[in-house]
Amino acid sequence: MKILVVLTSHDQLGNTGRKTGFWLEEFAAPYYVFKDAGVEMTLASPKGGQPPLDPKSDDPDAQTDATRRFKKDPDAQAALASTVKLSTVSAADYDAVFYPGGHGPLWDLAEDTHSIALIDALYAAGKPVAAVCHAPGVLRHAKGPDGTPLVRDKPVTGFTNSEEAAVGLTDVVPFLVEDVLKKSGGRYSKGPDWQSHVVVAGNLITGQNPASSEAAAKALLSKLGVT
Repeated sequence: MKILVVLTSHDQLGNTGRKTGFWLEEFAAPYYVFKDAGVEMTLASPKGGQPPLDPKSDDPDAQTDATRRFKKDPDAQAALASTVKLSTVSAADYDAVFYPGGHGPLWDLAEDTHSIALIDALYAAGKPVAAVCHAPGVLRHAKGPDGTPLVRDKPVTGFTNSEEAAVGLTDVVPFLVEDVLKKSGGRYSKGPDWQSHVVVAGNLITGQNPASSEAAAKALLSKLGVT
């Protein structure tokens, strides 16, 4: 069983002068869910190499069991530092894809032609596509086999407008995940802010926020029949 994990290469938070990237918990929790299940992983990003870490996700109050495990795991750190270039990846080589969030994907992966083609190909082949927090934004240009928006008429979730407002970035991000999923025809739902909420719609799995990352990864394994 092979899962592709796709991370952002974007590190600038709009024109604020602040840094962004991927959110550590949203990578670490799924990484260990997959690793502990014996799943083979490939880590990829648009530029390859070390993806940028959102510094806010490294704050003491953002740490979890998974992030603490990651900080003590040189093998995992080495794997993260050497992601392959997304353009070299073939959908045919993987059984599923998982997208961790952080604000970075809104700028690069949401518009990345390789990422969009990868999602389209995996989904058309009947393989699961999973994304958590801001990463459901990468679905904005994805299409189903019939050419309509991939999320149209499907139950989905992602980072809420109220959560974005709470972190003060509503006017900084290029788009709001909740809004773009609704605009694309997704049947958007949400749980309480900052609480785990995962939606499974056939082979499309979405999680609302960092608290949803472990549950989204487990939902992906369940879809693959891995226990």
